[in-house]
Amino acid sequence: MFEVRGWTRGDTARLFRAPTAEDDKYARGVVALRTGSPAYPGAAVLGVEAAWRAGAGFVRFVGAERVADAVLARRPETVVGADTGRSRIDAWVIGSGTDPAHRSAAESGALREILSGTVPVVIDAGALDLAQGARAPFLVTPHAREFSRLQERLGVEPGDHDRGEAARRLAATLGGTVLLKGARTMVASPEGTVIAVEAGTGWLATAGTGDVLAGVLGAVLAANPDAAVAEAAAAGVWLHGHAARIAAGVQEGGAGHPIVAMDVAEALPFAVADVLA
Repeated sequence: MFEVRGWTRGDTARLFRAPTAEDDKYARGVVALRTGSPAYPGAAVLGVEAAWRAGAGFVRFVGAERVADAVLARRPETVVGADTGRSRIDAWVIGSGTDPAHRSAAESGALREILSGTVPVVIDAGALDLAQGARAPFLVTPHAREFSRLQERLGVEPGDHDRGEAARRLAATLGGTVLLKGARTMVASPEGTVIAVEAGTGWLATAGTGDVLAGVLGAVLAANPDAAVAEAAAAGVWLHGHAARIAAGVQEGGAGHPIVAMDVAEALPFAVADVLA
């Protein structure tokens, strides 16, 4: 048997700190996102917004011109363009808002190059099919249907209905950390650690919040280069859920109210402040 570890606010607080007078933007973490597509530009906008709002000191976006324009219209402080040869990057986010069926050979090559590096990578949505064989430290973020497709692709037996065990098996097969989204999100490392993080609120189940989560995860990984990927992932999930609680007005109990993904992103600074209090 394996033990499932619960994750708390106190655990999350260990991965957040207020910047000091000695810190510069690079000390707070540099996140690069290669996300979105002409069909789904909003995914890139949401992920970039979330990375900034979760505390990243520098955010770079790499993507199609139309998508980059949408990102800059919302967040003009974002640096747009590849230029990765001379640029410091502490964490990558790839795949959000993309479809592998429409991915060009050049794009596949660029993503594989990222996955062959040494920088931690958050692999979301349309890049999940590239996780197998990645050499970089990585975190895959499937929802239930994507998780089932990954199991099938890798020949991993579904087993019983224990989500923690299923995530643990997939992480061992992939050789990377697995974040299985849900009301109770399961984070499993390839070494066998399994962490359970309770979702913030049912109002979080709305389109685009996964793109926000990917940006948060990138920011937490970038700011914590010495942390275990699974712990950074769990902290990102908790913060994302707490921001949703704040946005939906459910911190003090009650039913709360509907929210959209950008509401969650905009509530992230308040969630960080609460963690630091």
